[in-house]
Amino acid sequence: MLDLIIKNGKIADGSGNPWYYGDVAVKDGKIAAVGRIEQEAARRLDAKGRVVAPGFIDGHCHSDLMIMNYPDSTIKLSQGVTTEVIGNCGLGPAPLGAPFAAQLKQYIQPVLGELHRHDWSWETLAQYRRAVEAVRPSENLSTYVPHGALRIAAMGFEDRPPTKADMARMRAMLEEGMQAGAIGLSIGLLYAPGSYATKEELAELCEVLPAYGGLLSTHIRGEGSHLIASLREVIWVAERAGVPLHVSHLKAAGRRNWGLVLEAMEIMADARARGMDVTCDVYPYAASSTMLTTVLPPWTLEGGIDATLARFGDPALRARIIRELGEEQDDWDNLVCSTGWDKVVIASVQTAANQAAEGRSIAELSAARGCHPVECVMDLLTEEAGNVAIVYFLMNEDDVRQVIQWDYALVASDSLHCDLGKPHPRLYGSFPRLFAKYVREERALSLEQAVRKLTSFPVQRFRLGERGLLVPGYAADLVVFDPATIQDHATFEQPKQLPGGISHVIVGGELTLEEGRHTQAAAGRFLSASGHVGCGHAANGGH
Repeated sequence: MLDLIIKNGKIADGSGNPWYYGDVAVKDGKIAAVGRIEQEAARRLDAKGRVVAPGFIDGHCHSDLMIMNYPDSTIKLSQGVTTEVIGNCGLGPAPLGAPFAAQLKQYIQPVLGELHRHDWSWETLAQYRRAVEAVRPSENLSTYVPHGALRIAAMGFEDRPPTKADMARMRAMLEEGMQAGAIGLSIGLLYAPGSYATKEELAELCEVLPAYGGLLSTHIRGEGSHLIASLREVIWVAERAGVPLHVSHLKAAGRRNWGLVLEAMEIMADARARGMDVTCDVYPYAASSTMLTTVLPPWTLEGGIDATLARFGDPALRARIIRELGEEQDDWDNLVCSTGWDKVVIASVQTAANQAAEGRSIAELSAARGCHPVECVMDLLTEEAGNVAIVYFLMNEDDVRQVIQWDYALVASDSLHCDLGKPHPRLYGSFPRLFAKYVREERALSLEQAVRKLTSFPVQRFRLGERGLLVPGYAADLVVFDPATIQDHATFEQPKQLPGGISHVIVGGELTLEEGRHTQAAAGRFLSASGHVGCGHAANGGH
């Protein structure tokens, strides 16, 4: 007897082919059959009027610690997500080097949040994976080895080239992570200490990847006036090392740079034409979200957050920061210069004393405090020990749409943690928004194109094994939704609102979301890049 039959649905199989009416059968955690099925099943679900698709893959997010705090993953399951890819932008909790552990924790906190229900019980990526599996997650996870964590573990926040010993340590940790099943290396060249790495250093580090089929994923160095140069830099690195490249959240940031995504897409298409494997992702919003420290001149971040805050106490350095943030820079993207402080909105703070700042722009906050906006930034960071997240309104809707429609772009959330303040609504709404806004309302994508960008495309890109298509033998990670009512409800003003229109989510054959309610099933696993499941395999050297 089959475990489950989903009857009478519109089958969007993940390939991009036209939908058709049919049934999907599940047995022992896998898809048993697709088509017209008359066998007996322990459970039958009528999906008439609804779409049946593979479970969605969030190919770029920052749930590395959130999954341990909230292993039920209700926020993502409610959007149809059955697998998240973490360790992005060079940010991650492992590897954790003992001499610099405090620096890493402080560094990642504004993006990943705090680990408040468990202890930091790991050093290596394999040990982190086992810690995640121990909390019995309700969705699947896959991870990169984050370059920022590697560099901090090897050499802290020093702004210098690595010594031979430093490079050997980083390469050894990267190899260890790849053996533990990581899908590749992620770099965040906007963020210190990733910003201190040269392209030559990165190319040398990436030499580890080809033996594992590893992918290089990058938050490029500049997404504003330096967008094109930054894109050419990472293409050079990937070609030099002989590895495939994935560009994270492609965008043109800052009003004066709007439209540059078209040139960026041409550069990537040209690279593909000469035989380079390069793709990108995009989130379906015209605002980003990150740490407030990213608006600062890169030199201010050397040595970690405590050193940054100490510099704010030096009147000469304070004056220099104000001066540099007031004009365009040749060697780094000063996005506030082209965007304005009214577009930098506080998403979350740590202390109750500043809670009223959440949802207000730096322009508003500085006016209320009676100080210069840059003074306001430095003061707020000092008061919050550097732990301030922002939402940054710096993109053009037409640019976002262009990238979403591009064949070489998959759609991801780039979501941060949920603990504090007013997070970017992409945490709660990205995937329903894709169908509501870009499929149903604007018709920028067909239903089948949108499903492909969330299923088979990211599975292929991240080597997640036999999932992402409705094919017999593939993992029974499935979503059932109503294309007429699927809708995001999260807004920038009220972001913590779950979407509507997604009725059922199945993970590993287990019905995990039923009529929008969590069943408390916990069938999630950590996926190795080869598609193998489980940390035990990885710990024994497989990948």
